[in-house]
Amino acid sequence: MEVLTPRSLEEALRLKAEVPTAVPIQGGTDMMVDLNFDRARPDVLLNLNEVPELRSWTRENGFLRLGAGLTYAEAMTGSLAAVMPALTEASRTVGSPQIRNRGTIGGNLGTASPAGDALPPLLVEGAEIELASVRGTRRVSLRDFLVGPKRNTLAADELIVAAVVSPSRQPQTFMKVGPRNAMVIAVVSLAVVADRERGELRASFGSAGPVPGLVVRPIDEVSSFADAVAREASPIDDVRGTAAYRRHALRVLAERAVQRCTA
Repeated sequence: MEVLTPRSLEEALRLKAEVPTAVPIQGGTDMMVDLNFDRARPDVLLNLNEVPELRSWTRENGFLRLGAGLTYAEAMTGSLAAVMPALTEASRTVGSPQIRNRGTIGGNLGTASPAGDALPPLLVEGAEIELASVRGTRRVSLRDFLVGPKRNTLAADELIVAAVVSPSRQPQTFMKVGPRNAMVIAVVSLAVVADRERGELRASFGSAGPVPGLVVRPIDEVSSFADAVAREASPIDDVRGTAAYRRHALRVLAERAVQRCTA
């Protein structure tokens, strides 16, 4: 297995264009599991740890630009936690301290798992994903970027550069249910925003459909919102829970989340 280690975004994009099959790796919290269990054996890895343009986050013209290399630990602290509280709460639930220090937002986006903890908080805030290649840069809404279980619209020569968000600064929260409190993939998860400026409630659920879902309703429909969220879900039975349990849990989480956000 060959490992390519670019030192700039320009070099990374050039290498990705030259070797489209190269698999990007930064935190490695998904890829290393696949490698260790022999579920994946790519010929080439594209190590993005030395690309400074992917690090941290910035404010740009009222938007937040969350670099693909932003770790969950970084999302839990500082001024970012104040403007993206649901993302902060979700980050606290991810794995162990070691995983939170290594796992990245970009990795969650690239894996595109329906259970990805960072995805619902980004969806309820209308995030766009910035994708780059030697051909140029484009942005696509997160809702359009996710097209199926572990499938997204990333082209073979593209890299995820950032998630771009215009924070609503409205009351929001994240909750999830799992077999235990830590080190667990969500049986079901939920991010909710009570947006009084737009007069709407927004919810995004994980682990209850092929992709994280988004539900938007007028804020005066608060009493029926939990039922609406549960109806929009399309959960399945698997080793972590039944479809019926997931739908019930989602309804309970939605009730609690709305109560927390509108109190």
